[in-house]
This record gives sequence, C-alpha cells and structure tokens, in this order.
Amino acid sequence: MSSKNDPRLSKAERTALAREQAKTIRDAQLKKEKRKGWLIRGGVLAAVVAIVVIVALIVIQTNKANEPVASTGPVPTNMNAYGGIALGADGAVIKPTTTETTVDIDKVGTPPTAAAEKAFDLQKIGIQPSATGEPIQTVVYFDFMCPFCGQFEKQFGPQLKSLASEGKITVEYRALGFLDRFSSGTNYSSRAGAAAACVADKSPEKYQAFLDLLFVNQPAENSKGLDNATLKKYASDVGAADISSCVDTKTFRPYMANTTALATVHGVTGTPTVFMDGAQWQSPETFDDFLAKALAAKK
Repeated sequence: MSSKNDPRLSKAERTALAREQAKTIRDAQLKKEKRKGWLIRGGVLAAVVAIVVIVALIVIQTNKANEPVASTGPVPTNMNAYGGIALGADGAVIKPTTTETTVDIDKVGTPPTAAAEKAFDLQKIGIQPSATGEPIQTVVYFDFMCPFCGQFEKQFGPQLKSLASEGKITVEYRALGFLDRFSSGTNYSSRAGAAAACVADKSPEKYQAFLDLLFVNQPAENSKGLDNATLKKYASDVGAADISSCVDTKTFRPYMANTTALATVHGVTGTPTVFMDGAQWQSPETFDDFLAKALAAKK
C-alpha cells in the first residue's frame, strides 16, 4: 500500500514516462540488432577473405607448377642418364653405369613422325639383354598418375621384388611425365617423378618405399594430384632425408623432362611399358606369360 505522503504522477506524466521507457527499450534493442548485424557481416567478410586467400594460394601454386622448366639440369645421384634407378636384392640400389652428370633436353632428338609399333634403338637408352649368368634387366616405364601403372605395381610389384631378392632380375624404374596434361594444370606426373628423383638423390634406399606410398595414395586422372607439401611429407614418412629444397627449386624437373622426351624419341608411347632382357611386353600377351618366357630363356 502506498503512503499518503508519496507524490502521485498525473495521467499525462505517466504516459510520458511510459513512452520514455519504451523508447529506451527500443533503442537498446536497435543497438543490439546493429551489433549483431555487424558481427554477421564481419563473419561473412572474414569467410570471403579466407576463400580469397585460399583461391590465391591455389593460383600461386598452380602458376609455380607451370613456370618454365630449364632445358638442362643435373642427373640425380644413384640414377642413370636415361631416367632410371635400378634395384636389386632387397631393394638395394645398383650403381648406374652411365657417367653423365647433366642432361640437356635440346640434344634429345626428334620424335618419330608416325607412331611406332614398338620402341626402337633400345641400346641407346640402356635397354639390352643381360650377360649370361647375370640377372634379367627389367625396365619399367611408368607415370605416377597412370591408373594402369598403379594396378601393375599392385599386382606384379611384390613378385618382381621377390625375383630381384632371389637374384633372378633387377628392376629399373623410369618415371615419365606423359599425364601432366591430366592434372588440371599442376604437372603432377613430372612433379611426383622429380620428387622421387630427390629421394633417390638423398636417400636411395627409400626410393621403393616412396614409390609404393605414392601409388597407395595415387590421385585420380584429371585431378590436381598431390601438392608439393604432401610429396615432401610422404618422403619424410618413409624415412627419407628432407627433400623440401630439392622440390621447391625444381632441381630434377629438367631430368624428368629429358627422360620423357628421350623415351618418346625411342618409341615409348604409353605406360606402363615394360622391357625384360631387351624384349618389350606387348598386348595381347599377358604379363605373366611374358615374365615366364623371360625367366625360361635364362635357364
């Protein structure tokens, strides 16, 4: 109950007070909505900025991948001038027989004007029958983005490794950049091949493990492929020395370009292309039959 001494507001004063209180509440609500609006707009702006930054990074990486590659460059330690690394028993690296320390793509020659039925002048690219009593030379041309190469390695890789450990064959891998055009402008085939060359140069005993890991994580054709950061990480994952500088400076991209051009000049037109003791595996013969024939010829 109110005291008789409390002053009472007139009806007009009560109306004015109610209006003032309503205005105060409305102003506070408007300020709250305005702050909320700025937060939303700020969040959208931050998201847009983040997207722009991501797109910019992708563009930068793509541009870097497409920067011109020098026509000359070094041959990786432990690899030959034809583009290969030869592995023997238990994956041990076989010392290259070539002595060239650099390659020059301008000296490779001109590809044939018509498609060859099979590769030719193989001795000029180090492919020939092995001497009596020596392991069968097996040369595998492959592309890190080629799905059939991945299938071949999955199906026949363990058998080839086993035969190498038995001293019956050697396995020489030669990576090509045939499918660069199917990696959305990032030249993945050549980048991956050059990264593998970096591993061969610094940690040759880890080459097989690096190759296997790239095939386990093989990207699909027409994708951007694995980025350079992932290639570096995978090298580290298999225990190889740091290849960051080698990859970033494109040290062995000229070597990859030279290997691809050299194979093309000698009639290698697809991957996988496999040779055993100078003979080329060709369809419709199965690889099982081709392998059995090569082994039988050595008995």
